[in-house]
Amino acid sequence: MIEKEVNPHFEDFLFDWSTKFQFLVGGYGSSKSYHIALKLILKLLEEKRTALVVREVYETIRESCFSLLEEIITDLGLENQIKCVVSPMQIRFPNGSKIIFKGMDKPAKLKSINNISIIWLEECSEIKYAGFKELLGRLRHPSLKLHMILSTNPVSKDNWTYKHFFKDEQNNRFILDDEELYEKRTIITNDTYYHHSTADDNLFLPESYIEQLDELKDYDPDLYRIARKGHFGVNGVKVLPQFEVAPHDEVMEAIRRLPNPIKRVGMDFGFETSYNAIIRMVVDPNKQYLYIYWEYYKNKMTDDQTAEEIKEFKETGELIRADSAEPKTIQFYKQNGFNMRAAKKFQGSRLQYTRKVKRFKKIICSDQCKNTIRELKNLTYKKDKNDKIIPDEFNIDPHTLSAIWYGLDDYEVSDLKAPLERYRKMLSRRR
Repeated sequence: MIEKEVNPHFEDFLFDWSTKFQFLVGGYGSSKSYHIALKLILKLLEEKRTALVVREVYETIRESCFSLLEEIITDLGLENQIKCVVSPMQIRFPNGSKIIFKGMDKPAKLKSINNISIIWLEECSEIKYAGFKELLGRLRHPSLKLHMILSTNPVSKDNWTYKHFFKDEQNNRFILDDEELYEKRTIITNDTYYHHSTADDNLFLPESYIEQLDELKDYDPDLYRIARKGHFGVNGVKVLPQFEVAPHDEVMEAIRRLPNPIKRVGMDFGFETSYNAIIRMVVDPNKQYLYIYWEYYKNKMTDDQTAEEIKEFKETGELIRADSAEPKTIQFYKQNGFNMRAAKKFQGSRLQYTRKVKRFKKIICSDQCKNTIRELKNLTYKKDKNDKIIPDEFNIDPHTLSAIWYGLDDYEVSDLKAPLERYRKMLSRRR
C-alpha cells in the first residue's frame, strides 16, 4: 500500500491507461511532469514493463526526468527496492521492470532498444516530428498494451504537436479544438487522453510563484499565455495584425459595393518545396482596405501543367504581376497567351513591400483562401540573437505574401506618417 498526496486535477489521470496516447499540455508549475513520473512508477511496480523516457537532448535528462523520478522514489520510501543507476542512466524495479533514458540527439542508440511498452516524451514540442514517428516505431511489445505519454508547455500553433493532436489547416485535418480542452480540462477522443493544467492546479505551489506568473501579463504577453494560461497561440510579433477572415459571400458583396475598386493579381513561383501561389485581390483606396478573394496554391507542377490549370487568366486577360527573379518563366507564360509582367525587385524590396502591405487598415480574406489564411493569419517576424525583430524575415516562407507583394507592385498605400511630415514642414515654414 502506497499513500501519496496528489493534486486533485491529476487523480483520474494517474490511473487512466485506457488510451494509447496521453497528451498533457499546461502552464509553468502545473505539476504535469511530477504526476507523469508518479504514474510511471506506480504502473511499473504493478506490471513488469520497460519504459523509455525521451528528451530532445540527452544531457538534459539527468537534471530533469531522472532527478524527478529519483525524488519521488525517495519520497515514497522505496529507495531500498527501486534502484536508480546513474551510469548508464536507468531505474530498476524489484519485479524486473525498468526505465531507460535516451536523447533524440543520439538517434543511433534508439535502434538497440526492444520490447518498449511505454514511452514518455518530455517537452515533446522540442522533439522533431520525424523523431516522434521514429519513436512510434520503437513502441512495440508482443503482449502488453502500448502507451505513449507526451508532455509540453504550449508553443506556437505551427509546432507539430498542435498540428498532430489538434488542427492541421494545411492538410485540412481536424482532431480537437484546443479551446474546448481549455474549457473542459480533460477530454478522451481518438484513442488520446487530453489533459490541460495551469499553476492553479498545483496546490503545493507558493503564492509568490503564481504572482510572478501573473506579472508576465504586463510585460510579456506571449510568455503569459504560455506560462500562466497554458494556451497554444502565436509566439512573437505578428506581421499583419490587421488580417481577418470573413465568409466568402460577404467579401464578394463588399467588393461589389466598392465605388472605385482596384483589382490586382500577383504570382510567386515555386516547384519542389516552395509553391506556385497566385492571389486575386481588390484594393479599396478610400478606406485603405485590401480584400483577398481567390487563391491558387500548388507545388511540383511544371509550367505547362500550371498554365493549363490557370488558363482562365488567358480568357479574362487579367494582368498578372509576377516574381522578376524568374524571367524565363514569365516569358513562357507570355508566349502562351498570358498577360504577365515582372514586378520590380531591388535591394530592400522585401522590407518595402512588407511595409506597404502593413499600411492597409484592414486585410480581409475570404474563408475560401485556406492557404493564405494559414500563412498570413499567424505570420510572425524572425528575431536575431539579441531578440530583436528582423523586419523582412518571417517564421515561415509565406508564398501568398510574396504573391501579394508582386500584385501590389506600383500601387502605393497611403503612409500615415506622410501627412504628419507635411504638417511639420508647414509649421516650420510659418515660423
